This record gives sequence, structure tokens and C-alpha cells, in this order.
Amino acid sequence: MAPAHHPHPPRRPLLPAVVPLGWAMAAGAVLLISGVHDEEPPRPSAGQTFSASTDPAPPTVRPLPPADPVRLRIAAIGVNAPLTRVGLDAAGRLRTPPPDEPGLAGWYGDGVPPGSAGTAIVTGHVDTPAGEPGVFYDLGALTEGATIEISRTDRRTAVFTVRAVELYDKKQFPSEKVYGGSGRPELRLITCGGGYAKDTGYLGNVVVYARLTAVR
Repeated sequence: MAPAHHPHPPRRPLLPAVVPLGWAMAAGAVLLISGVHDEEPPRPSAGQTFSASTDPAPPTVRPLPPADPVRLRIAAIGVNAPLTRVGLDAAGRLRTPPPDEPGLAGWYGDGVPPGSAGTAIVTGHVDTPAGEPGVFYDLGALTEGATIEISRTDRRTAVFTVRAVELYDKKQFPSEKVYGGSGRPELRLITCGGGYAKDTGYLGNVVVYARLTAVR
């Protein structure tokens, strides 16, 4: 069963409002498990869009110093999951949590830690080859204003507010939009989504855009 794909993030944190052109052109892919469900995962509701050009004034919350994340909580969809560090494979694709641990989320450890200045990336399986729901099965059901909490090794909790949830065709994945940033502490959650084809797996990716709005 073929897995779904989306381009990998940059090998190092992005500078404010800058996306290296060479990286964008040479983007690889990340492999996410594709299973078979009687019903496909939730899709984002219409009208939720994100545009950096119409971004409101930055919040007053200051970015946190770097510290590894350890747990992800999204009350709106019942997620309370441990986080593991993931990197790139030899082909330049973003590794994901082990397929036999669908309840685990993966943080791109060579990028920005959640809560620090820049765009942090977290990925997770939507389901398993057997069709069992993964940690991000309901990701497409999130809506603007939902809260995402990430606990860190420094005993601080970075609290993010969802700004948009979008669904992209995997062949037209907007790398610069997803992985780019303003230098503010932002978060992207990514999983498979959209329609499902037996020969290729899921046809798209669900992406959640969120911004740091509180620290506890």
C-alpha cells in the first residue's frame, strides 16, 4: 500500500519571512501511513485560510528559549500524546514516528522547538495500514481558535491558538507557505488527508497553522 507524501522542512530554522529558494526547489517528501477506513478522516471546514500577507499585529507573548517538546495536547479532538524527535532520512524525507506507535507524534528535531521563534513542525499518522485511527485522525476537524498545548523539558508549556486548517493536494503542497514564517513562534501540525486511492494512499495533507498565544 503506497503511502502519502508531502515535502520535507528545511534542515535548519528559517530566518524571519525568508524561505531559502534552493530548499524549496529541492524539497523531498515525508512518508505517512495510509490505511483503509469505512469513512475518511474529517476534512477542514470551508473558509479556513491562512495568509501571511494579512497577518494581524504580532502578539505580546515573547518566544521561549529552545527546549525539546515532550507532550502534545489538543482538547478539542481528544489528543494527549507523547512527542518523539524525528529527522530526515538518507533521501531527505522527514521521518515519522514508528508505524507500530500510531499514537505518537513526531517533532522535527533539527528545526525550531515549539514555543521558540520560528516555525516548529509536528507530524503524525492519520491511521495505520489496518485502518486504526492514528494520533492525528481528527486533525481536519480542528477550527480557528482551538488551543494546542505543548509541554517542554524546561517545564514550560507553550500554548498555541489555531489560526487556520487547510487541505492540500500532495502534488501541489505549498512548501513555502507551510514551512515559511515571520520569525514569530508558530506551529504547524501535518498529517495525511483528503480522498483515498487504493494504489497511492491518501491524496492530500491536512495542515494546521497555529501561533503562540500564552506560556505557562
